Amino acid sequence: MSSSTTIAEALGLPVPVLSFSPVVLSAPGRPVDLQVRVSAPATGTSLPVILLSHGHGPSNHLSSLNGYAPLANFWAAHGFVVVQPTHLTSRTLTDLVADAPGAPDFWRSRAEDMTHVLDRLEVIENAVPQLAGRIDRTKIALAGHSLGGFTAALLLGAGLTDPDTGNLVHLTEPRIKAGVLLAPPGRGGEVFNGPMAEHWPVIGAVDFSTMTAPALVVTGDKDDPRHFTDMGPDWHADPYTLAPRPKTLLTLFDAEHGLGGIAGYDAAETTDESPERVAALAQLTAAYLRTQLHPGDNAWQTTCESFTTGPNPAGRVESK
Repeated sequence: MSSSTTIAEALGLPVPVLSFSPVVLSAPGRPVDLQVRVSAPATGTSLPVILLSHGHGPSNHLSSLNGYAPLANFWAAHGFVVVQPTHLTSRTLTDLVADAPGAPDFWRSRAEDMTHVLDRLEVIENAVPQLAGRIDRTKIALAGHSLGGFTAALLLGAGLTDPDTGNLVHLTEPRIKAGVLLAPPGRGGEVFNGPMAEHWPVIGAVDFSTMTAPALVVTGDKDDPRHFTDMGPDWHADPYTLAPRPKTLLTLFDAEHGLGGIAGYDAAETTDESPERVAALAQLTAAYLRTQLHPGDNAWQTTCESFTTGPNPAGRVESK
């Protein structure tokens, strides 16, 4: 059976996508209102939700509600409502928030953005044309790339020792049922020894031992995080290695930090551009979340077999 036939059977045929932005949410105490993009399939009801947390790359606009179209469009076309906030770390907001409390990493604000979105899902649903009444608010998932993977870890249960106070902080969001961490940061401690480690101490302050929610961790076997550590690509697998089960690790072959180009179509900073890799990743992540949110669905098993077996596998999968 071909992978295309298998994916169609596992995820359903794609449908046209509606994309609406910005939806502006007032957020007391936040230096600017929270703006989100919502992408949804044109048809269907009881739709699960994916919150998508952007990273912190060199482009001005990909780290905002305007990025990650290769993933957002695919997920929406296959039955998810995708909500993308512009976090305060976005370069589009630098001039407005440079002196705001929490700058420059805004680690707490990034997590709070997602909780705020969940608190206002009804407002979002009613603001987007043709979406009202179509969301299943009991089926919430979360995905994040790079710094977004760090944010996802906190919301899925990881603890964080606040570098400013030394206090252990938990920002767990129990409404989120499962997550996908894409090229996330790893552990701190002695291995957190790269040139950027002292500038971003919060990255190494995470404790994955309490990250109990189901999660898929996606890494590239050529993603070298030497600016943070000399551990090599395995550092990005720490949210899998150091967290309790149930967890799954997808290692994409020949992938670097952009995982083939998920941040944007034809993005100049993608060092490993591969439309095929992005397509595989989009299908695998959609299948994982579908199976997590619909117990008994075989999308994950079927899609894994398509992409991790045969003469040219996209990667390998292990679970615990």
